[in-house]
Amino acid sequence: MSKVFTITDGLENLGALRTGGQGSVYKGRRMGPIFSAIKLLPTPIHTESEEDKNFKSFRNEVTKLQKVNEQPNPNVVKILSWGITDSGSFPFIEMEYIEGPDLCDLLHPPHDKIFTLKEVIRVADQLAGALAHCHRVGVKHGDMKSNNVKYNIHTGNYVLLDFGLAIMTEEQRRTSIRHAGAIEFMAPEQHEGKMLPQTDVYGYGVILYELLTGQVPFPLEGNGEAGRNAVMLAHLENAVPDLVRARKLALPETWEANKLRQEMQIPQWLINVIAKCLQKKPEDRYASGVELEQAIVAGSLSSEAPVTVVQNNIDIPALQAENKRLQAELTALKQSQQVVETAEVEDPSRISLSKPFYYTIMTLLVVFMGVAVYGTFLKKQGPQKSVSADSVSNQPDTSQSDVPPNYGSATQLGDNAIDVDSLAKRKRDSAKLQPKVVFPATTDTVENLEPDTTVKPDQ
Repeated sequence: MSKVFTITDGLENLGALRTGGQGSVYKGRRMGPIFSAIKLLPTPIHTESEEDKNFKSFRNEVTKLQKVNEQPNPNVVKILSWGITDSGSFPFIEMEYIEGPDLCDLLHPPHDKIFTLKEVIRVADQLAGALAHCHRVGVKHGDMKSNNVKYNIHTGNYVLLDFGLAIMTEEQRRTSIRHAGAIEFMAPEQHEGKMLPQTDVYGYGVILYELLTGQVPFPLEGNGEAGRNAVMLAHLENAVPDLVRARKLALPETWEANKLRQEMQIPQWLINVIAKCLQKKPEDRYASGVELEQAIVAGSLSSEAPVTVVQNNIDIPALQAENKRLQAELTALKQSQQVVETAEVEDPSRISLSKPFYYTIMTLLVVFMGVAVYGTFLKKQGPQKSVSADSVSNQPDTSQSDVPPNYGSATQLGDNAIDVDSLAKRKRDSAKLQPKVVFPATTDTVENLEPDTTVKPDQ
């Protein structure tokens, strides 16, 4: 887009990024590849003096706004400079240029119509931190909406930007909102030109509702005055549509059944936070971003059960609760078993053997028992020798001594004498070694035995 006018010396105008009732945003460049975003307010300032009410208000608000960057916050855009344009005398503020899509763009194709619960909680945490950071230094944003939040593709953070209404006078805000403001995000008191910390809290609640359901609580139908009045009246009087039901109707058909069930388990604390943010009266909301941030942190760390959702006549949270109970019992049982095993290991009276050593001992014991049994079996099955009478008769007669009767003692016969005692001992030992004679059994009687006719040799 071509240049429309000169912003100021050293700040090149690269064309408009967007325009609106609160002014236009242009892309600027100072030197080389360093870009910035310039917010131009619609009301010109003719003289830069204390006598000009608009200039004085603008300067005071910008000075307050610069306090936001005294302590940098990754979720708040940095304010670089401010001034009056060379042509047109429009007040401007120069901000850091964030490269990435607007939050509202992430709800349109090719993206899903709604955010996952995990990402919603992430956005909720970062935006609450951004509001708390601004409110601590007394700066109110005044224009909380999803296209004033950008996703920084380089850092992965959601960044709050465009503090246009923050530097407007009350009359300027009232006129801007009446004609061109994003009426779907505006709190009831904003229609009177008021801007409170609770006003930012209301817009914050609308953003989270939009991320969960794919649309704002009170959508604008048409751009006519009648449509705007209907939305304004809804913010003042109508109850906020049921968030859980709206999310269920917006679930993408491309999600798997398991993901659909998980994404309907909306934490109750998150539902409560959004409901409180969207209260009609400012005093019924969180007092500021600081209190809102505390609620988000407390909810994120809480263990509250998700809201009950019944699908196909099945109470999913009840089944999950039962599953958790059974898991707890199983864990307790395992812990008790570990305690018993630990006690057994620590018992000094027990002897612990390693498996290899135990198997070696058992193997040796089996081998030893096998050898013993086998040896016993061999002894029982060995042959028994019987000696017949004939063999006995052929044995030499050891009943008579080999010592001649005329021999005397060893002391009488000298060195060649035979020790009678030793011979007698040998005879006795020989008699012990003689096999027993086993006679064959016979049935003949004494009368049937024939007389012994064997001729005995002379004695």
